[in-house]
Amino acid sequence: MKPSTILLNLIDQDGAGQWPPLVVYDDWPSALQPYQDIYHEVVPQLSSSSPLLDDDTLMARRESFRSHMRELLKEQIDLLEVERLLNAAEAGNWMSLRREQLNGVYCAGQDDLKGSFAKAVGDGWATIPVVKVAQAETVIHFPVELDSAWASLQRHFGCVAESGNNTANVLYNFTPDGNRVFKINVGQSDEIVSSEEAFFRMFYDIEDLARIVYIDMVDAIVAFEENRKADSLRCLQQLKPKLDKIYQLFYDGVVDAKISRKVWLSYCQGFQGWGVGRVIDGRHVKYDGLSGSHALIFQAIDAFFGMERYLIDENMVRYIPVRQREFTSVLRRHSIRAQTEKGECEEIQAEISKLVQAMRVFRAAHRTRVILYLEQPAPERLIMTAGKSVLENHHTNGLEDALAPLKKMMTTRLQETV
Repeated sequence: MKPSTILLNLIDQDGAGQWPPLVVYDDWPSALQPYQDIYHEVVPQLSSSSPLLDDDTLMARRESFRSHMRELLKEQIDLLEVERLLNAAEAGNWMSLRREQLNGVYCAGQDDLKGSFAKAVGDGWATIPVVKVAQAETVIHFPVELDSAWASLQRHFGCVAESGNNTANVLYNFTPDGNRVFKINVGQSDEIVSSEEAFFRMFYDIEDLARIVYIDMVDAIVAFEENRKADSLRCLQQLKPKLDKIYQLFYDGVVDAKISRKVWLSYCQGFQGWGVGRVIDGRHVKYDGLSGSHALIFQAIDAFFGMERYLIDENMVRYIPVRQREFTSVLRRHSIRAQTEKGECEEIQAEISKLVQAMRVFRAAHRTRVILYLEQPAPERLIMTAGKSVLENHHTNGLEDALAPLKKMMTTRLQETV
């Protein structure tokens, strides 16, 4: 299919006709409403103002939370009706459950109940902030009311992981008026609450600016392949200031005054961590949590340049919805750089080189700033990121050693951006 067709299909199916996606939470079918209600009931129990360090206290809290949530799910969820609604949507029947409602259910399934069950019960991280004893768990068995719904949702979106992704956890967590529905740190300090809000809103705002970038990318490719080189050049020239605005959101947003280094990993990103899995065919399969590498815009930029993917095939299928995978794949197949020989279309090549250089600057800044956040001391937990889970093990020797593979990965990606 053509790049324009695949982009329109992505917006129609995953965005419910809009991008960033249209999501509604105020008129769900009655069988699905308890998923929202239960999360809002239990979320105040997730976060504490200081780490819980006593193992016995922590285990008791986890068991209490586990039992309470299981009871609420069993009492309030009509699983047969939930499955009927989701199966109908999966089959393409949108009479009882509209796309924009399903998008909210996808967020509720992961960012809401499945995420909170994991973080406060058994994915091993057990509490906010994260502590060592909770990170030790490697397998979790979710209540059937969560497992069954999540399996159907993942089939629809074309992902296979137990954990969530940027689409479910971030993009689908915003209503059309810009309200973020499922908060994490309810009742905590202004520093924690404002850092959480600024962090996730930054990713949403980036995708909001990305919409016109995707259109320009497709228009540039179409014009180039139709031998309308002047129109293609014009589209490329329009890209630079739009991408600069996206990068600027990161430059302005990832600063200590807006997203506190002290609380970011413990209270904001840590909730999106995972690090557990299931035993499948006798093999333990571990899933990672939310990562900035899941963001569509950065995958699209690399694909437009003709670069190889950062995520391996297995992780693309685990964490990136299928229609987003199709979009970046078509951008890569139709990369203008791959279609030009040295000495040809020099103005176009020069313009793409400017875009690549701006991305190099962004990646260098990203590497520097992210490390500052990851290096914040937190003796109550093992060294971790949400996207890569726990980095510390018996082979590592301190913070610098544990972060070395991550630093190498970011350096390698910077060097590949040429």
